[in-house]
Amino acid sequence: MKKPLVSPVEKNASKKAEEMANFYQETLGFTPNSLFTMMHRPRISDAFVEMNKAVMENKGRVTSSLKRELAYLSSMTTGCRYCEAHTIRAAERYGSEQDRLNNIWDYKTYPAFTDAERAVFDFAIAASSVPNAVDDAIAEELRKHWEDGEIVEILGVVALFGYLNRWNDSMGTQLEEPAAEDADRILGKKGWTKGKHKY
Repeated sequence: MKKPLVSPVEKNASKKAEEMANFYQETLGFTPNSLFTMMHRPRISDAFVEMNKAVMENKGRVTSSLKRELAYLSSMTTGCRYCEAHTIRAAERYGSEQDRLNNIWDYKTYPAFTDAERAVFDFAIAASSVPNAVDDAIAEELRKHWEDGEIVEILGVVALFGYLNRWNDSMGTQLEEPAAEDADRILGKKGWTKGKHKY
């Protein structure tokens, strides 16, 4: 794309925009341009922020780092380069070890991943595919390792990033440099590029 479909509002355009910028400073170290695009209709951005908080809240075994790792695999499956960069950066910021990040696509056999995590990642990829590829075998394996509430958390992450993947790829959201730098460092050797999100 020659430019994003819609330009984001200015970060100091309103008190609400400033509050949003401050909130995301903690999670990503910057506020995503996607949020400032949503700010053209503040109820959408408000609803998204509340959903994001609810989904990414750490309730126990589905850890903050695991949520970001599965969000990365989900975004990679749908092909959203913008969200791939954000999720790999967030996974590192929330405690994922470099060894895991470097070998996440070999999760089926790489020893840093448990059978429970493999079940999550298989599910995330199947749930992110179009058409949806969740079947009885994937569901049974997930149920073997995770309780109902945990499965709801896991699918919540996939669904949240389904929204973000569609939003950012259709909008052509400009990728912020901190996320681009981390994605280049962690994913560049696997062929990651900014794609349509470079202006």
